[in-house]
Amino acid sequence: MDKTSMARFEAQARIIKALAHPTRLLIVDELSRRSRCVSELTAMAGVDASTMSRHLAVLKGVGVLGCEKKGLEVHYSLKTPCILRIFDCTLNAIRSSVHDAVEAVR
Repeated sequence: MDKTSMARFEAQARIIKALAHPTRLLIVDELSRRSRCVSELTAMAGVDASTMSRHLAVLKGVGVLGCEKKGLEVHYSLKTPCILRIFDCTLNAIRSSVHDAVEAVR
């Protein structure tokens, strides 16, 4: 494999790893509807502020989120809304897996 392909796969893996946490998936899902401030996301996820800040930093670090300071609040939004396609893909994989399990039992 050439270096360019390997670098691309490594960058893609960083994004997938960043998404691989239930709280981060919740964040992406919530931000798909509208931008939100940190305190809103913290309350929705039921985590403390420092934990939420770490999750947001991870997603921002891989280019999934952007942020804007509005007064005293920082509002986050999806920088790459196309990332939502992974939700449909994972749900299809879950459905397929369940279907295969049901068929195996029959």
